[in-house]
Amino acid sequence: MSTAQHKIGSGFGANSTADEVLEGIDLTGKLAIVTGGYSGLGLETTRALTKAGARVVVPARRRAAAEEALAGLDGVEVDELDLGDLESVRAFAERFLASGRTIDFMIDNAGIMACPETRVGPGWEAQFATNHLGHFALVNRLWPAIEPGGARVVSVSSRGHHFSGIRWDDVHWRQGYDKWEAYGQAKTANVLFAVHLDRLAADRGVRAFALHPGGIITPLQRHLPKAEMVERGWIDEQGNVLNPEGFKSPEQGAATQVWAATSPQLDGMGGVYLEDCDIAEPAVDGGERSGVKAWATDPEQAARLWALSAELTGVDAFAA
Repeated sequence: MSTAQHKIGSGFGANSTADEVLEGIDLTGKLAIVTGGYSGLGLETTRALTKAGARVVVPARRRAAAEEALAGLDGVEVDELDLGDLESVRAFAERFLASGRTIDFMIDNAGIMACPETRVGPGWEAQFATNHLGHFALVNRLWPAIEPGGARVVSVSSRGHHFSGIRWDDVHWRQGYDKWEAYGQAKTANVLFAVHLDRLAADRGVRAFALHPGGIITPLQRHLPKAEMVERGWIDEQGNVLNPEGFKSPEQGAATQVWAATSPQLDGMGGVYLEDCDIAEPAVDGGERSGVKAWATDPEQAARLWALSAELTGVDAFAA
């Protein structure tokens, strides 16, 4: 049964923290995989989940940096993974599957934003390849370990999906690269992935969600020149955050993905886009950049993207 794309009145909001949404929830014995779980929102997500009793596996492109950032946290293990390299994805998945463990929460958190034109693999645009195709291949390869009857897959998207739908005639931006529109396409892909995965997996009791975590100053902005962030009104010339009320803290930014992965309020639901620890409303044309665009939740586009992604990556756990 499909879930309506409308608020449910969760009682949480933009200022809620990951610890607050986990209050009273015991995750002892649960296992989560959090890509990029050693920096920014991912680090706060890992901290909150382990504090609630979960064991967290953190696949990291920069293993040494991850081990340093996570030092002192109990219940965490680090492994190597480069989402832009499908061989690395395959190798990580094979190592995890060989351990014989099952996954209760899969949080696809890692990503890159507004980078200069970069090519990975067979010439794929890096944001689409890393943010979407890498996670697509990872989830499909790990599918045998994703626990039926309760597991959740959480795809961290962004309000940036408003910048662009899928450019079906040129998904790899071989003509006229625009870093923000390419980011928007990748974030739309994150939502469409959750829409179709939920459709495929719901009868097994596995549900999928996508979300916007909120605006947060984190290492995600590493590719943005200081002058651009000043022009956008995010920081001043000295690097101080302007209008701090307009940004969430990392603890607040991690809340929606933690809520998506663990909240009993979402039992029996799936395939929807969340923001501020609730289901988001559909975006209003011409309105503020909030809610979810129709192009990101269209089931036909979701199925089309799944088929394209399976073709590109050579992986589809649901193929007949």
